[in-house]
Amino acid sequence: MSSILQKLLTPLFSGPAEPPRNKVTVVGVGQVGMACAVSILLRELADELALVDVMEDKLRGEMMDLQHGSLFLKTSKITTRQLPHRGGDGGLDVLTYVTWKLSGLPKHRVIGSGTNLDSARFRYLMSDRLGIHSSSFNGWILGEHGDTSVPVWSGTNVAGVNLQTLNPKIGTDGDSENWKDTHKQVVDSAYEVIRLKGYTNWAIGLSVADLTESLIKNMNRIHPVSTMGMYGITNEVYLSLPCVLNNGGVSSVVNMTLTPAEVGQLQASASTLWAIQKDLKDI
Repeated sequence: MSSILQKLLTPLFSGPAEPPRNKVTVVGVGQVGMACAVSILLRELADELALVDVMEDKLRGEMMDLQHGSLFLKTSKITTRQLPHRGGDGGLDVLTYVTWKLSGLPKHRVIGSGTNLDSARFRYLMSDRLGIHSSSFNGWILGEHGDTSVPVWSGTNVAGVNLQTLNPKIGTDGDSENWKDTHKQVVDSAYEVIRLKGYTNWAIGLSVADLTESLIKNMNRIHPVSTMGMYGITNEVYLSLPCVLNNGGVSSVVNMTLTPAEVGQLQASASTLWAIQKDLKDI
């Protein structure tokens, strides 16, 4: 007796299905991982999303929850894979370096999300004070994704109008308008969000989806992401620089015109990372 499926559909060819053209794997299904997954799904960037974690029940539960919403998504396949548990933790830039060393991949193929989120926070806070949309303010945070990040005040501008030209002391201790506090808010913002809600997840999820789009769609957009250092940095450290991203990874790095003070801050940020990283063994 024929089944409902056999009666409903007449096959026109047989054989294995074509592999996914754009498969995205999210490792870790905690708050950050799921925010990344949902952001990628809502931007319709993948035809297959794979979730990976060590916790079998949570992994299956998150997969089922997303699958139950498949009517509202354009991603046709959501899968999981469980990994054995391994300890370990570290800062983003150091973990990017460790991933590069262990993977054997060329450095331009291993990228950390770096200060893409820091720069987004900076642009939001600066534009909010100026009364404009964050996309209309141009500014960059480089270096470590952390306390030693470097705001490039010399490059801040709105519609091509350089803010340092308007206020030569912007970002310094001698600035009567105290714009320097905006960078302090960038550094402190993650701690504040964690204090208020217990974790950060949505902004980093949106940031990762933004990077994923540049990679998958071969967009050649410029992002501040963690890559191997330049600007006189001799140690093997990953830190954020303005990088052109396409489907090959980091295709090039923009040679920004930094002031001597900004170069010094960037080198100091690299030294901070190296102090953490240099004692890593067995990599």
